[in-house]
Amino acid sequence: MKTNFYPFIPKIILLFLAFMPFLTKAQTEQDALMMGTRKLCIAGSVGYNSWTNYWEGTFKRDNDNLGQVSTKSAMLMVNYGIKDNLNVMASLPYVKIHATQGTLNGLGGFQDLGVFVKWRPWQQQFGSQTISLFAVGGYSTPSNKYNIDFLPMCIGLGSRVLSGRLIADVKVNKLFVTVSGAYMHRSNVEIDRPAYYTDHQINSHEVAMPDAGNFQLRTGYRTPRLIAEVFVDNMTTFGGFDIRKNDMPFVSNQMNSTKVGVEAKHYLAKIPSLGFHANAWHTVAGRNVGQATGFMAGVDYIFNLSPKSANN
Repeated sequence: MKTNFYPFIPKIILLFLAFMPFLTKAQTEQDALMMGTRKLCIAGSVGYNSWTNYWEGTFKRDNDNLGQVSTKSAMLMVNYGIKDNLNVMASLPYVKIHATQGTLNGLGGFQDLGVFVKWRPWQQQFGSQTISLFAVGGYSTPSNKYNIDFLPMCIGLGSRVLSGRLIADVKVNKLFVTVSGAYMHRSNVEIDRPAYYTDHQINSHEVAMPDAGNFQLRTGYRTPRLIAEVFVDNMTTFGGFDIRKNDMPFVSNQMNSTKVGVEAKHYLAKIPSLGFHANAWHTVAGRNVGQATGFMAGVDYIFNLSPKSANN
């Protein structure tokens, strides 16, 4: 049985973001961008996604009881460049769930606080080609004790998560390809009942959470002021079980999804510290998840905290 670090989370809301400008553009834990030394990026984003059908195991069915289930979110993220090749990031999303039919009221609140350290140990240029390697370590934990036993109306899975990600990026002139893979170790969680049923009866309030992996491919056009890309994002749960026929989802279900999307980031020429970003995506395959379509939009600003900048 896994160690219960305490209540532990995340529903991966891999509620992704995209961030930052300047010649030392900002970034997320998933991309191949770095913040420069002693530069601080503060970014905010809002997102929306919804679904009307879902996969019960591998069987796709309509969501007649709940109608359209939507998730509205807002996120704050900060990113600081300790060195040009070493960044630290933190993020906290607010999430609100709503269903158009039925009697279940969606929940809302702050979800999981995440902290990430991003390191670029190697970068080499060969003519017009630049190859970079990155390693990212992360930890997320619920910001409060929210209800996790009310899916799909919950804001998260309530598990603490330790993650490690490797990223490889190849850029030729203004075109690039980025591939990455992450492993997420999730702690056990506790629910407010003495027994539950998965594929067998379990007489305990503790639920063993399966670990998960995230795999991503991004490719597109990148300059210091404009990034336009397409991406494929896959989430795979290593374990868990399928939703039972006509039953509600459970926190330790196997939850797999593959999404495709587009993303753009633009940094203003007259105000180089101000940037805007947006993306849109659609779920093309899944298991025990809703077939969601969503978008995100945000703004970010970068502060130069170096002593030289302060004296000018």
